[in-house]
Amino acid sequence: MNRPHEHAAYAVVVPTIGRPCLEDCLRALAACEGPPPTEVVVVDDRPAPDGALPLRSAGDLRVRSVATGGRGPAAARNAGWRGPAAARNAGWRTVNAPWVVFLDDDVQVSPDWRDRLAADLAQAGDDTGGVQGRLSVPLPAHRRPTDWERGTAGLEGAAWATADMAYRRTALEQADGFDERFPRAFREDADLALRVMEAGWSLRRGERVTFHPVRPSDRWASVRAQRGNADDALMNRLHGTGWWDRAQAPRGRLSGHTAITALAGAAVLSAVARRPRTALLATGLWAAATAEFAWARIGPGPRTGREMVTMVVTSVLIPPLACWHRLSGRVRHRAAQPVGGTR
Repeated sequence: MNRPHEHAAYAVVVPTIGRPCLEDCLRALAACEGPPPTEVVVVDDRPAPDGALPLRSAGDLRVRSVATGGRGPAAARNAGWRGPAAARNAGWRTVNAPWVVFLDDDVQVSPDWRDRLAADLAQAGDDTGGVQGRLSVPLPAHRRPTDWERGTAGLEGAAWATADMAYRRTALEQADGFDERFPRAFREDADLALRVMEAGWSLRRGERVTFHPVRPSDRWASVRAQRGNADDALMNRLHGTGWWDRAQAPRGRLSGHTAITALAGAAVLSAVARRPRTALLATGLWAAATAEFAWARIGPGPRTGREMVTMVVTSVLIPPLACWHRLSGRVRHRAAQPVGGTR
């Protein structure tokens, strides 16, 4: 175990698709107090890289960029978008420090983050494979948060989120890194955490704090997020249906979405079969269930006209899309096999 006065060497890996928030992330990392990282690796995962990434905000830190396609300057490559799992793998596999800290490009570490990280790593026992940072999501003080803002705030309680997660490099090697079959920033962190723990390592929560501002989004963000149901299907295939509890992941509303979609289907089929009473009953139940879902999203929010219209429209679309993505994920990943080794 590290002694309190010793500072474990660590590198920082930041995957990015070139969003402007990258500069804020690097600026905060450079400005905070404490032992600096041996290096900061920014992984360029832009779909179509156009010139070098803006890395001037990193101050005196040693920073280099790589592309998801492999080693070398990102500006000299056109690897294309491969997703955050592939980007993080491309980053950590190029560093030699015993600890690798993953940060997302849309976070900003607190002013004492490096000092607190040093304490977190110093307190890690020999069997500790990873130490999570504490995420804080600033929300508007003058109104109730929107559905999108509340969803982002859920990161504060998320387990093993790689928005700020330190892993021992040995644990990453034994788990074979991130599973690149997870194409989105969703479930790839839970999958890795489960494989690291299955390899015999423990994971713990640290005391360092990282701020995760709510990034701008459009009204269809919740609809696009339903693609994550395919990733849940992959998790079921790789880890069994009990992975939710082991990963400390909250269950969504898929069972409710399935019931709503079934009611909609029953209404349509009954109408086609010229059974008006059954069609009317199914339609009424579908409307009631959809209204309950919409109100569950509207009630805690600001209840502005735009927010309520968005919630009503997307609450109609989400259940069938959630079911479709789960079904397509089950078909696509029906033969998927686990990756990683044992300790």
